[in-house]
Amino acid sequence: MSQRTSIDREALIGFAQRLVRTPSLPGEEAQVAELTAHEMRRVGFDDVRVDRMGNVIGRIGPGDGRKLLFDAHMDAVDVGDLSAWKIDPYGGEVRRGVLHGRGSADMKGALAAMVYAGKLLAECRRELSGGLYLAAVVQEEPCEGLAIRHVIEEEGVRPDWVVLGEATNLQLSRGQRGRIALRITVRGRSSHAAAPERGVNAIYEAARIIVGLQLLAPQLNNDSFLGRGSLAVTDISSTAGSLNAVPDRCVLHVDRRLTSGETEAKALAEVRRILAREGVDASVEVPSFRIRSYTGYESERRQHFPYWVTPANEPLLLRAMETIEDVLGFVPHVGRWEFSTDGVYTAGEAGIPTIGFGPGEERYAHTTDEQVRTDDLVSAARVYTELTARLLGGR
Repeated sequence: MSQRTSIDREALIGFAQRLVRTPSLPGEEAQVAELTAHEMRRVGFDDVRVDRMGNVIGRIGPGDGRKLLFDAHMDAVDVGDLSAWKIDPYGGEVRRGVLHGRGSADMKGALAAMVYAGKLLAECRRELSGGLYLAAVVQEEPCEGLAIRHVIEEEGVRPDWVVLGEATNLQLSRGQRGRIALRITVRGRSSHAAAPERGVNAIYEAARIIVGLQLLAPQLNNDSFLGRGSLAVTDISSTAGSLNAVPDRCVLHVDRRLTSGETEAKALAEVRRILAREGVDASVEVPSFRIRSYTGYESERRQHFPYWVTPANEPLLLRAMETIEDVLGFVPHVGRWEFSTDGVYTAGEAGIPTIGFGPGEERYAHTTDEQVRTDDLVSAARVYTELTARLLGGR
């Protein structure tokens, strides 16, 4: 298929630029969703719809038969301090073959490449014996797996394989550590700050817990493929009657990354042992994430996301390796992501064979230097096209 036609390079890059120029914070993806749905229809997808949650779902090929799902999220994190950017984060500028801006690597570039792979496949759709589905999902940044779960469980798109377009620098990923959010609530006793000995300072109590967490970190499990589990205190807040009162409550938020053998129960038990050892009046829990989508759809999920690893001999992975070697001319490195992805649901919970392949480098995600090479957008689209053809019988 790839030998008879080619990716529409200029249109692909132009679409990626339009996506970058359109802000899409979580819960505010309406404009990007409209752009994406319009482009899918324009390039020839057989079916395009926006579900109740606001995800854009496109299909090429028959609705029966085997299904391949491309997963890309439409939301991007905030730009933060504008003065820290050397190039306008919403300018969508291409300089020396590199597209700059928020979302370029994470992951609007991959979304554009998937859409334009779809364009090429649409021109040859009679060759496909199954359906390619492209799910452009919402709200992945704050709660990975939430929207793709909706696509699969509520919208009825149950794929045989999933390809995540998160940045891999045109290499392959087959897993990641899990993630759990922990909220530790420390209870003290308020008193006037002029007589602190009459109270129990919740901040001081929390400090003892923080030291315990710091000492725990080097002892966490270490897996030869996924790496070591980790933890980081990411937020501290306290309450008191005034600035001259001893605080009676302090809340810590902890980001805990889970490697193999580490579960929610184990992570909670580790923290509870620290609380007991320090004799602190505190509790730990896994909070729920709640959000309303731009369509008004309300979602909630406990913030526990399992680790996942696709076996090294998984046929989907082997076929992707062959495809990259044939299309791009090199043998890809197979590794893992440091960050978390929608694979926590597709592989970690649903058990669907899942791999990652995308343009852009992981190190640029969420940074003020976010960027992706335009040549890599085209290369990714070529691989997406050929992999689909091979999996769905359209070679």
